[in-house]
Amino acid sequence: MTTQFSIKTFDELTSVDIYHILRARSQVFVVEQNCAYQDMDELDFDCLHLVAHQNEALVGYCRIIPPEYNRLRSNLSAADTDSLNTAMSAIGRVLVLSEHRGQGIARQMMIQAIANCRKKYGKKRPIIISAQTYLLSFYQSLGFVPEGDYYLEDNIEHVKMVLRVAKKSKVKKVSAANGSKSSKILSALLFILVALFILGLLYLMI
Repeated sequence: MTTQFSIKTFDELTSVDIYHILRARSQVFVVEQNCAYQDMDELDFDCLHLVAHQNEALVGYCRIIPPEYNRLRSNLSAADTDSLNTAMSAIGRVLVLSEHRGQGIARQMMIQAIANCRKKYGKKRPIIISAQTYLLSFYQSLGFVPEGDYYLEDNIEHVKMVLRVAKKSKVKKVSAANGSKSSKILSALLFILVALFILGLLYLMI
């Protein structure tokens, strides 16, 4: 079944959209995980809301927190800070409803979320998440790297993970002048070898 994705600001969401989003979040994070906590927070007003639909029904969701509103901070070493804008966007409240799991929706949704972060907040800006540790390998497969110690959040074990931009290694190009010089040297050596071969033949024939 085809999964469609839409991304909206809070103001662009309809009241029906908000109802289904909050219902799904409550179903997964409160009821399913048996965790009584305050899911709705003021961050929702400033987030981008990414929804996965199948036949117009919500099957997955996550929200993107802009860098200026993100409270998660990286523990990256000082050596990395030169190339790092310390204010990072974050992806959170990642969920797929239980009856729709195993279809690859979470991966598709995260790829969409990462692409939107890159597009809106900069290609070179890292992305941070607070991941439940049982999903560690899933997020690692998307390029996220665990950072720091595990910690409890609402009595569930989490770890911070950061997706950095891979640095491209510079390959030195051989200049045309150097290439031409090398070919001339090889040609001269080849000429000398041929000349020596001919002289050797002549010497044997005398």
